[in-house]
Amino acid sequence: MVGSFGQRPGRPPGTSRGAVSRTALEMFAERGFDETTVDDIADALGVSRRTLFRYFASKNDMAWGDFDWVLARLRRCLDATGPDKPLHEALRAAVVESNRYEDEQLPELRIRMRLITGVPALQAHSTLRYAEWRAVIAEFVAARLGCDADDLIPQTVAHAALGTSMAAFLVWVDDPSSDLVENLDQAYRLLGAGLAALTAATSAGSVVARVSEPGP
Repeated sequence: MVGSFGQRPGRPPGTSRGAVSRTALEMFAERGFDETTVDDIADALGVSRRTLFRYFASKNDMAWGDFDWVLARLRRCLDATGPDKPLHEALRAAVVESNRYEDEQLPELRIRMRLITGVPALQAHSTLRYAEWRAVIAEFVAARLGCDADDLIPQTVAHAALGTSMAAFLVWVDDPSSDLVENLDQAYRLLGAGLAALTAATSAGSVVARVSEPGP
């Protein structure tokens, strides 16, 4: 831990990755993402551009916040489900648990999601982040099914899971009266019906035959 006698040059007391992200989000919400420059954020925090880039590689990354932490929490929640829990139930439990936030964190999360889904400049960057999220799901599914993460079934489940999560988040963003955890739980229960059938087919050894049949 860096104390008052070990403060790094150019980094005033109180500056942190979280402080940079919060300040950037507030400015993006107030001024607009494109209208806010890195210099504006640095000036608001009283630090240099170089200091900001110690925390985030780009302005786009500031809008996402600590996404590595999000991925790590998802992995922990998946690992905590245990091998005896059915695949569809494990995914629902892990995704729901990894998206529990304190009430005071929700306004910031809503701003972040509005930016990510509504700002064209962020959408290309979002593609990279979504791919990282899907990779975590695909690796988990592949380990459960005994196949490679790049195989059809893990990739199909990962893409379906991302779409399910995005649907739950977007409804929550547009409807402040809705509950994010309840949205995710309900959406994953709908997805779970299909995944339960997949698990049964895998146990019966018929998955390869089914996905090899011609047609859409």
